[in-house]
Amino acid sequence: MKARIAIALVVTLATSFLANAVDVDVSKLPPPSDKKGLTFEKDIKPLFDKSCVDCHGAEKPKGKLRLDTLAGTLKGSVDGKVLEPGNSAKSFLVANIAFLGDEDDFMPPPKETKYPKFTAEEVGIVRAWIDQGAK
Repeated sequence: MKARIAIALVVTLATSFLANAVDVDVSKLPPPSDKKGLTFEKDIKPLFDKSCVDCHGAEKPKGKLRLDTLAGTLKGSVDGKVLEPGNSAKSFLVANIAFLGDEDDFMPPPKETKYPKFTAEEVGIVRAWIDQGAK
């Protein structure tokens, strides 16, 4: 019985987590970059390394979200997937780094000045990478 309750809770949390991305006004997102052939290792990992990996790396990843590897990024967090390959506009990760939606989900957190906020151009690169299949 406890397992069923736990599963129901996880499903509910994951559903609400993914619903947040849908609630974002996508017209406010920076447009995807025109760059082609983007890869995690070459183009995305350096962005995540400077702003995300201290909290979402191999050691004690917050929310069990690892952004230091492609596999970890695609796996998502305890709340579910953070991106939808092929559809950056519906990706929770994009809304968070673009500072749209729920302020509690903004990344890096606004109070944390140690890590640089993603520029509009960087958000566009992440969007293009996701739209190109997140490889």
